[in-house]
Amino acid sequence: MIWLTWRQFRGSAAMTAAVLVVFTTALALTGPELASRYSEGIASCTQDDTCGRFYDRFFDEHQLPFLAASLVVLLVPALVGLFWGAPLVARELEAGTHLLVWNQSITRGRWLAVKLGLIGLTATAAACLCGLVVTWWSDPLDRSAFPELAMMAPLVFGARGITPMGYAAFAFVLGVTVGMLVRRTLPAMALTLAVFTAVQFAMPLLVRPHLMPPVTATFEVSEANVSGIGIKGDTGSAHIVLGSAVPGHAGAWALSSDLLDPSGRMIAGIGEEGPIEISTTSGPCAPAQGPPEMGACLAEINRLGYRQRATYHPLDRFWPFQWIETGIYALLTAGLTGFCFWWIRRRLS
Repeated sequence: MIWLTWRQFRGSAAMTAAVLVVFTTALALTGPELASRYSEGIASCTQDDTCGRFYDRFFDEHQLPFLAASLVVLLVPALVGLFWGAPLVARELEAGTHLLVWNQSITRGRWLAVKLGLIGLTATAAACLCGLVVTWWSDPLDRSAFPELAMMAPLVFGARGITPMGYAAFAFVLGVTVGMLVRRTLPAMALTLAVFTAVQFAMPLLVRPHLMPPVTATFEVSEANVSGIGIKGDTGSAHIVLGSAVPGHAGAWALSSDLLDPSGRMIAGIGEEGPIEISTTSGPCAPAQGPPEMGACLAEINRLGYRQRATYHPLDRFWPFQWIETGIYALLTAGLTGFCFWWIRRRLS
């Protein structure tokens, strides 16, 4: 049975192995140079306090490969479910070849166990390898990325660490389950992709923020958490636009970032213009003598009592979140696997 399963799967396995070799080799060859350039840049910028500009320049230079590598890891589980999981049983049920195997003294449970074990473990190992290699390679870029692309950010978190392994295992067994129920290959592939995509969107939106109680704290407004400041001298008004960065917590995942007025009332959220009651005709925020100096203007805004209130998950929760989320997907995978064995013994003919 193992030999037969391998014969059916060897073409896909060989192609996947070839792609993985090319992908990991490219990362292995470019990773040390990337880390070296990052270390040299940090050593230089700390002497004249220009690390902020270095981070922006360094990430901008490598943004395309950063996004491409992350996208590859995000796509691997979906492709596993689409092309390995969904057709695995559906194709045999559609063609009727499963009856031939079951009449050769091969029990239904053993037939399914070999398929799930051999191909499922291969898919999980491939996804895990991709995730860990990209995590190693992108470490310098993750340190210098914009808050929206930091390691805890939803789009990046799923392409790092061990979660791709959990995603791939779930996607594979989901495809097998759907194929067993639908019994047609193409509909099973379409339905698997739709369900897996829905789960992947629901996890960061509805589940991941609540894996641990988030931290809520207030911070002074500064260049670290302000993405824009506008001074309108002709109307005597000003406004601040808060970003998603959390001062002193690089790489944190900001769930919310609100601008508070001196009374503690929220006047703006992330990306919204917050009106500031401050003189724009005199003082550090007055543009009469040219553009106001941002640091002095923000210091005056802080003196008046304006603050940022952020609710966030700090970067040190990255690995606990990785293990918890992978465990959730492992439980879902185990549940679907148990259902598959029940269905094939009791309901499938």
